[in-house]
Formats: sequence, structure tokens, C-alpha cells
Amino acid sequence: MTQTTDRYSILFEPVKIGPVTAPNRFFAAPHATGHGWNQPHGAIALRAMKAEGGWGTVAVQMTEIAPDTDMANHPMERIWDDSDIPRHAAQVEAIKKHGSLTAIEIAHGGMRARNITTGSAVIGPSSLPVLRPEVPVQTRAMNTSDIKAFRESHKAAARRAKTAGYDIIYVYAAHDISIFNNFLSLRTNQRSDAYGGSFENRLRLLREVLEDTLEVAAGEQAVALRFSVAEPGKTGGLTHDGEGRDVVEALAELPDLWDVNISGWSNDSATARFSEEAHQQLYTEFVKTLTSKPVVGVGRFTSPDTMVSLIKKGHLDLIGAARPSIADPFLPNKIKENRIEDIRECIGCNICVSMDAYGVPVRCTQNPTISEEWRSDWHPEAPALCKKLQSHLIVGAGPAGLECAVTLARAGHQVTIADAAKEAGGRVTREARLPGLASFTRVRDYRVYQLSQSANAILYLDSAMTLGDIESFEADNIVLATGASWRADGVGCSQFAPQQITHTRVMTPDDIMDGALNDLPPSRIVIYDDDHFYIASCIAEAASIAGHQATYITPLPTIATWTDFTLDQERIIERLANLKVPMLPNTSLTPDGIFRNSLSGETVNLDYTALVFVGARIQNDGMYEALCKTRKNCVYNTGDSLAPGIIQAAVLSGHTTARHILNDNSQPRKREQILLQTI
Repeated sequence: MTQTTDRYSILFEPVKIGPVTAPNRFFAAPHATGHGWNQPHGAIALRAMKAEGGWGTVAVQMTEIAPDTDMANHPMERIWDDSDIPRHAAQVEAIKKHGSLTAIEIAHGGMRARNITTGSAVIGPSSLPVLRPEVPVQTRAMNTSDIKAFRESHKAAARRAKTAGYDIIYVYAAHDISIFNNFLSLRTNQRSDAYGGSFENRLRLLREVLEDTLEVAAGEQAVALRFSVAEPGKTGGLTHDGEGRDVVEALAELPDLWDVNISGWSNDSATARFSEEAHQQLYTEFVKTLTSKPVVGVGRFTSPDTMVSLIKKGHLDLIGAARPSIADPFLPNKIKENRIEDIRECIGCNICVSMDAYGVPVRCTQNPTISEEWRSDWHPEAPALCKKLQSHLIVGAGPAGLECAVTLARAGHQVTIADAAKEAGGRVTREARLPGLASFTRVRDYRVYQLSQSANAILYLDSAMTLGDIESFEADNIVLATGASWRADGVGCSQFAPQQITHTRVMTPDDIMDGALNDLPPSRIVIYDDDHFYIASCIAEAASIAGHQATYITPLPTIATWTDFTLDQERIIERLANLKVPMLPNTSLTPDGIFRNSLSGETVNLDYTALVFVGARIQNDGMYEALCKTRKNCVYNTGDSLAPGIIQAAVLSGHTTARHILNDNSQPRKREQILLQTI
């Protein structure tokens, strides 16, 4: 296999981090996996897969140091006492087996902790409400004895991390999910003692704990400081040219590694709709000018050329990645082997992030095998197992059909894909035409390229298939991936009964993606969102850009409600406000076409000429139902035509269907039984 060209060789240089050396510059940054302390097998296998894929350093997510930093519904790692050490030692062993360094992010959530399950008081620098308003809890201001006890608790966690064998021990001061940020911030630190008031006093606890951790490491482990140098958009927050810079200057040579980003989480992990690759460099590039220690940063890096540029410009020493390492755990190896086209690029949709809100194992639109490494023995690169070679006809080249085809073709099967459209991709191609969603085409492009490189797969476009065509096609299996269509009859999340909307022209997202906005004269358009994800807001934005007077209406009390989980909601509201798009929450569409405020019951009078109804979808499963009458045992329905959902669900459905056909998942998924077995 071809080895690294000179163009990318700099990415594979070793980097000395204090007493340890990373084998290359690829750094799998800490991120939540949704497995937590009570699902160790899944977490270990997920991280070991990254090590196998060539990430020179693999870091573990935020790890609670003690019961007084219980993050409740967010399943974090724990290193509360010595009983946690064996689990971490097993993780270290699994990662190091592939030659990677291991890092652990020990942390205390401070005013972001919940302590619901432990019952401990939430602690912080001052007595104030916690920083998550949905939790009706207030912090207890720490006295000097509490601060001393906290330092001992942190040192004890560092000692346990050392015993477990980690190469790098983090001190975590990022994302405002850290007690150190609480002490640094004038907003949350209202003390007047040696830990409050002046900048040096507010910095004191972070400096002391860094020194404590270096003392524990004793030159055997590296100590990293993860720090958010700026809090863009936050009133009174840190800035990269103010106190954020001052912190770096003050502690410049203390840690062995600087891991820098921006806060809050919605800034650090902004979606592709609202941020470009490497968007954080504007804030973080100064750090290398202030320290001789290596620096790692993140920015949804997927382009090897961007990575090289950041190293050569002296902005970073290590390329950090969370989301790109989820989308493609083998990204480093593919660059090393000059297989750039094979990289499964992150699309920046933040479905991975949304899983954290539910406290469940992470999912990814691009990588359907994530979180299934241990549970289902799925590998993102190795072909699925199969008992016998067969031929397959897949009708539909959307995300489900393409993923199913790639999985079957990799297993050595003969695959034919047919789609009536002139372009592959189905819904991802159509949605990518909406403002900010261009990265969605990566779902299509990666899979189309994989099929183009396969000798046993062929894709036919502009090829509508009739029932007769399908029945006459000599294939062992037929897979229907015919998608779903948006409904225009008023059925949505808040209204299950079909309605007759006759008082105005009614359009659906399908009409908009087919170019309906361009066919209309300047119009007054209402976008009614009873779907509550991103589509309605994208249409409102597109309508405004196209010169129409758009109004966004939703029956829920919040705008684009589910986008709160993908960290988009605030930016969507800001974008629509900047476009002067009126937003009317708590406003329902009645069967007679009247808008009514659901709180007051009053009619909302609107003068509009067209309505875009964004509600439910109905699966296009007629062909599947017809085929089942004649070919029951070799017909499969997958993706949106099975059950309409998000793109990630369609990709996972297509992959699962292929595994079922291959009989690769004949065994039930493994379950974590940590009380009944040892690791």
C-alpha cells in the first residue's frame, strides 16, 4: 500500500509531550461517548478503535473525580475511588495495544454539576444558582477547608489515573463545565478572599491544582491543561485578547501540554451550518506565541491540507479532533496510506452531540458502526461477515440505499443500485441545497466514491424501476430504499388528524427543494414548523434570501426545538432575526386555516399568500408492499421508506439491513452486565 507522501509527512512526526512522546500529531480529543462509567466495554472498544485507526493519542472524556461532581443524566467516566481503577487500566491496555498514548481528563463540574444521584451539595466559588437553569439547585460557596479538600480530592484522582497507567493527566478548565472556570469568572466568583477579586486571586486555584498534578505525575506522566481561551458572545466572558490571553501568559510553561478551545460548548462544537473548518483558530492561534510547550486544538478538522497548514504556520503542534474521529476513526491511517478520498468526512451535523442530551451512546450520520464496536462487533473498515455470496438489487440511491450497497459490496456481493433521479443522494442531495447544509453532500459523495471503486457494484441513475422491472431482475435479494415524502395535509407532531387546507397555496419542503421559491413572484410566505428540527428554519432563511417576506410559526413554545440538542437553536434564532423573519411560537394552525395563539386562544391575523407546511412525512413503501405479496423472503425495506427519521437513522437503517442480509448480526447484541462480570 502506498505510504505517506512528503506533502503529509509532517503529520506523522513524533511530538514530545513532557516525559512522553506521541507517535504522530493526530490527537483524538476528549468527548462524551454516552457509555460512561457503567458501560465500560462499549467505551473501551470505541476508543481502542481510534487507536487502531492511527490516532497517536487517544483521550478519555470528562472523568468525575468524586461524588460531589455527579453529572447525573450525562454518563461521564468516574474515578471516584480505587474500585474504578481496574476499568481504567483495561481501557489503557486496549488503547496502548495499538501504540497510542492514553490521556484522561479528570475534572470537577463545579457549578455545572447536578449531584442528583449522590445528594451532595453542589459547590462553587460563591453561593449562586447552578449554571443549568433547568436544575433548581443552588451552589454552596466553598470555604478554605472546602478548597483544601477539593485539592486533595483532585490529587487523589490524579494518583488513581497514574496507577491505571495513563500517559497524560488533564487538568480541565474548559467549556464552563469546570470549577476552575467558575473561579476565573467575575460573573460567578464574587469572593473577597485570596481566591477572589483580582485576576491573580481568581487564577490561584487553577495554578495550585496544576502544581499539585505535576507533583503527582512526578515527571512520569505528562500534565495537560485544557483551557477555553475565549467565550464568544458571552457578556463578561473571557476573551482571547483579554483575560483568556492573560491566563495563558501566566501559566505558559507550567503544563506539559496546552489543549485550547473556545467556550461554551455551542461555540466549540458549532455545526457546519454556522461555522467553517478551523473556525477556532482566530481565537486560539496566539497560544503558540506565548509558550514553548506543545499545543493541541480542535476545529472539526477533516482536510489533511488544512492540518498541514496549521502545523507549518506554527498555530498547532497536534491536530485535535472529536467529531472527525467519530465520523472516521481511521482518518490518520487513510492519510498515511494516501487514501484521502476514502476519508469519511464529518458533516458537522451534531447528531453525535445530540445523543449527550439523552445520555445514550453516541451516534453519527457518517459512521453507523460507532458505539457498536463491542456491542455488535461492527468494524468501520473491515468487511462484514457473510455466509454465501449473493446478488442484490437496491432501489433508491439515498443515504440508506447507498450505505446498504457499500456494506454489501465490501462483503464481496454483487450489487446493483437504481434510482429514478439524475443525481445520487436522495434527500441529502436535496437538503444540501438549503442554506448552510452543503456539507450533507459528504454522505453521498463518500458512498458513491466507494461504489465507483468496487468491481462488484454498479449504480444506475435516471432509471425509474417499475414492479415489472424489479420482478424480472435476477437478484437474490431486493432492497427498497425509496424514501419518504413530506405531507401537506396538516399532520405533524402536534396534529395527527389530516386537515383540508384550502384557503391558500400549500407547499411542502419537497416543493421548496424542487425550486418552488424561484417560481413564485415576491410573496408573503408562512413557514409552519410542526417538525421542530432544522428544515423549517432553513426554508425560512431560503425564502428570505430569495426575496420573499417569510414568517416562521410553530405550535411549540420554542423555535426549532430539537436543534437545542445539536447546539444550533440560538444561532437559528439569531439568523432569522437578522433576516427580519418574524417568529411566532405557541401559535397553532387550526383545521379551518386559522392561526391561533395557544396560550391566549386569540386569533393571529396574518396576511399571507402561501403556506409551507413542515410536518410529518409518509413513507414511500407501496412498491415494497406490492413485492411482499410475491417475494416474501427476499425483499427488504430500509431507511425512510421503512420509518421516516433523520439522515443518521436512514444510514444506520441501511447498514443494519445489509448486516441482516449477510447474516452478520444473527447473534443478539451484547449487554453490559458490570455487576455480574469482570472486564
